[in-house]
Amino acid sequence: MAIKDRKSKRRKATPRSGAAAQAQAPGAPADDATTPNPAAPRARYVSPRPARERRLNFSLRLMMSFILTALVTVIILVLVLRFQFMGEFSEYSRSNVRQLATITAHALADHYGANGQWDREAIRTIVVRNAETTDVNIEVVDASGELVFSDIQHADPLEQTQLGESATGAASSDDDSLVESPITVDERTVGYVRIWTYADEPLLTRADSQFLASTYLALAFAAGAAIVFAWILGVWMSRSIARPIDRITTTARDIRNGNLAARTGLTGTDELGELGATFDEMAAKLETDLRTEHRLTSDVAHELRTPLMSIIVNVEAMQDGVLPADNEHLELVAGEVRRLSRLVDAMLRLSRIENGTTPVNAEVTDIVGLARTIVANQEQLFADQGLTLRFRLDAPRPQVFADVDRDLMRQVVVNLLSNAMRYTSEGGNVVVAVGQDKDDVLISVTDTGMGIEQEDLERIFARFWRSDASRERDSGGLGVGLALVREIVARHGGFVSVESEVGRGSTFTIHLPRHHGWLPAQPE
Repeated sequence: MAIKDRKSKRRKATPRSGAAAQAQAPGAPADDATTPNPAAPRARYVSPRPARERRLNFSLRLMMSFILTALVTVIILVLVLRFQFMGEFSEYSRSNVRQLATITAHALADHYGANGQWDREAIRTIVVRNAETTDVNIEVVDASGELVFSDIQHADPLEQTQLGESATGAASSDDDSLVESPITVDERTVGYVRIWTYADEPLLTRADSQFLASTYLALAFAAGAAIVFAWILGVWMSRSIARPIDRITTTARDIRNGNLAARTGLTGTDELGELGATFDEMAAKLETDLRTEHRLTSDVAHELRTPLMSIIVNVEAMQDGVLPADNEHLELVAGEVRRLSRLVDAMLRLSRIENGTTPVNAEVTDIVGLARTIVANQEQLFADQGLTLRFRLDAPRPQVFADVDRDLMRQVVVNLLSNAMRYTSEGGNVVVAVGQDKDDVLISVTDTGMGIEQEDLERIFARFWRSDASRERDSGGLGVGLALVREIVARHGGFVSVESEVGRGSTFTIHLPRHHGWLPAQPE
């Protein structure tokens, strides 16, 4: 009570600092916190944007892309049909008409060679026999170009009306819409056979035009069916793709709003399933890290509070004259300061290891030789505590090599030995053994100490965690040694296993890959 009373009196009597007094001195300029500093960098903050209504969502865009793809496919098909297929089909039709003209010309040449003159009825018979369709107009002219025969002149009046006036009379020989074949008798041209069609397209019969119309109609139906199918497929695909994306978005929004337990629940072997599973793993890791951060803050505050309170109480007691400022009490304060220094240093090393900023200078190392050297250096320290420390080789060869950072691995083994010495009673034994299991190198530290409860085995590597029994011991450590061991071994690509029995001791085993198991440092 005396210390607290003096402390409160001293606070009341404490003069204001020079800066505060100067700020309130008459005539002094006021410290305007709102005055901008032109040299200071501009700061900016934007709060999270609220979810906006979607005008054109992903599902609609995907469905439209399917429909657009179908339309483009149909357009390409129409263009190919119009230019490539139509050209081939026109050439095919022209060749048929050209063949008909040649056959008719040969027949008329035989007739003219036998009779020596033109006979209209005989010509009509030949034309009707060779021209199996009435979709073409055939005319015969003599060598001077005078019309000898035209089958339109012998057609029915209804056919003549349907054929039109443009089909009557002689056709021009330079017209691309007709085919002309010479009638040759004894190497002398006595006339010409001219054939043209009645369709809109040159040299296409009605049957050809109907075929093309049917083709275009079928193509139109196919285009309509393709668009409908693309729409149905687009709806199905867009929903199947957008649904998991919406779920991931909703989960991310929930996590942003503070619901760290939100999960997508997506599974599967495709990309979206892997994305959902990875997102859930990330969310779980984030939740764990945040909880660890909160627990770490609480643990650090707890660990720092005890020595700080001890320092404050002793210093204030010496200032108030309650305790003498002699070496004994100053040593108490110095001991607490050193404890704080060790705690901060251990936390800094652990943080650097976890963040990947501590480089791992891995090199081929003889693990047996490294362990023997550590045991030799620590043997006297254990003997001073009444403990026996020895080395055991469990490997078939006297040397076992692995790619490790010698300094970091030495720190791992020393931490395990320090932990074993701290929790092993006087007269106990500690054994460091090196063995080999397939491609792994094993380093184990076995003690005959107090052991660890089964329910505590999963928590011993957490920061600042110590069992109730260890907290009651004066020799209790800082609580970060095993956490540091786990992180260093993990950086080497290995892991740590523990076997323990209460009252009989524990065995910590480090499993290290022999080659290329370490992880590179991350840039700061």
